[in-house]
Order: sequence, then C-alpha cells, then structure tokens
Amino acid sequence: MKSTIFNNWNFFRILRLILGVIIIFESIYSKDWQMTIVGLLFAGLALFNIGSCGAGGCYTSTKLSENNKKEIKYEEVV
Repeated sequence: MKSTIFNNWNFFRILRLILGVIIIFESIYSKDWQMTIVGLLFAGLALFNIGSCGAGGCYTSTKLSENNKKEIKYEEVV
C-alpha cells in the first residue's frame, strides 16, 4: 500500500491529484457537497494510482522480450 502511494509518480498522476484537490477546495468554498465527492474521487484515483479499469487494468508493458522480435518484410507496390 505504501509503495503504491509513494512510487511511480508521473505528470498525469500529479495533474489528477492537483485537479482533485482544486475541486475539493472549490466545492467546499461554494458549499456544493456533491462536487466534493467528485474531487475526492479524482484525488483518490491519483493517490492510489488506479484508473477506471481497476488496479492496473489499463497498464501496458513497455519492455520487449527477445521472443517477440520479428523481422519485418516490406514489399514495394507500384
């Protein structure tokens, strides 16, 4: 749990957290409690690094293994 919160921060995760905090403060200031829930959702998703697909559901690996490398053959079309 600790490693999820403190590791793998990127620009979009920080942006979601900042937007969530801004939404929370603005909704408290305007006394719009429904938007506070939306702000908590944004901040919570960023804090725990989860997305709409659940924990790690949208993650794509950037590592290429040696087995997946194939030679690409190009054909000239005239």
